[in-house]
Amino acid sequence: MILALVAVLTACEAQEQKSRPQDNEAIQFALSMGIGWNLGNQMDAHYGGCSYEEGWGNKAATQQTFNGVAKAGYKSVRIPVTWMGHIGPAPTYTIEKAWIDRVAELVEMAHKAGLIVIINIHHDGYGAETDAVKKGYFWLDLPGAVASEEKNTQIKQELTMVWLQIGKRFANFGDWLVFETLNEIQDGGWGNGNNKTDGGAQYRVLNEWNQVCVNAIRAAGGQNETRYIGVPGYVASPDLTIDNMVLPEDVVENRLMVAVHSYDPWDYAGSAKYNEWGHTGKDVVPGQGEDSYVAMLNRLYNMYVRRGIPVYFGEFGAVRRATKEDEEFRLYYFRYICKAMRERKIAALYWDNGNSKTGEDGFGVINHSTGKYIGNGEQAVRAMVDSWENTDPAYTLKAVYESAPESSRK
Repeated sequence: MILALVAVLTACEAQEQKSRPQDNEAIQFALSMGIGWNLGNQMDAHYGGCSYEEGWGNKAATQQTFNGVAKAGYKSVRIPVTWMGHIGPAPTYTIEKAWIDRVAELVEMAHKAGLIVIINIHHDGYGAETDAVKKGYFWLDLPGAVASEEKNTQIKQELTMVWLQIGKRFANFGDWLVFETLNEIQDGGWGNGNNKTDGGAQYRVLNEWNQVCVNAIRAAGGQNETRYIGVPGYVASPDLTIDNMVLPEDVVENRLMVAVHSYDPWDYAGSAKYNEWGHTGKDVVPGQGEDSYVAMLNRLYNMYVRRGIPVYFGEFGAVRRATKEDEEFRLYYFRYICKAMRERKIAALYWDNGNSKTGEDGFGVINHSTGKYIGNGEQAVRAMVDSWENTDPAYTLKAVYESAPESSRK
């Protein structure tokens, strides 16, 4: 009798665990993406209204690139793709065969290395580059779509045709390939532009665009009917996504993922105006340490993950520092945020632009052509990956917090 009762209780506990939304198949898939890597400033590089694989200084990626990424411990790779300059005129908007074939070649290389792969529409959106905006290079013109319904209709038609073509090209690729509808769509103000004063007009149009993309992907048939799709909010900001994004309606359940980016705080992680981060630092962005980062992750978890909707950071990172002490704070930043993400079942892909310098824009950790580490890239990768994967019960976020380096600054 006691054994039977134990069996019943065990079965009930197993069923309860299985039924928890934050443990569903979609969340588990996001977890399998783990800590990933971006082939940044590569297929997304562009100038003069066209994208070029080697346009921003990185040599062409090879099978060794992705083998090196997998060997480093990354579980997924995001291949940002800018399509402008390779799309024909209306009404078919035919994508240049050589360009989409090269994308497919890279996707297959990454899959051969055992990586989950994400591809998207990247720098085709309205940007802060004044000349390019004036010349109309960015066909995903959000301000234009807000001002003119005719323009909005035309853009939605182009989005439909582009995603139908991408979907059909990859229709037979398994669910290890993820489509991400868009990138950091905005008006050039990086979240502090007219979106703050237009009564939500830009947010509404972006929600329409995401819905159009999802519809087109599903309509492309094959594996696309159930493929995981990443959906970003305005400028991929966690807060603006939570507050303003309407997750698209979908014909299948639990196959949409929320895609966000974070280089928080930018004055530390991106511009390197400050060189330390966290409660033990002295040269820090005021009020932007562990508590603020965890608060942002908690908002994402409570809004999405706990309801069974996966979240991943399509981009995160921090630039290399010039001194060993400052690098220790960078490594601590990676350990802390990656552990905090793991505890909330949020995957994250490091932004690697191939740049080996220190200071602003120095995000490179792996050579984009050879797959070998750049400088002290191995230390940075180990800090991210090992923190995410460490399942020792003693390795808690509190333990990471208590391991923070000490500053020698006065």
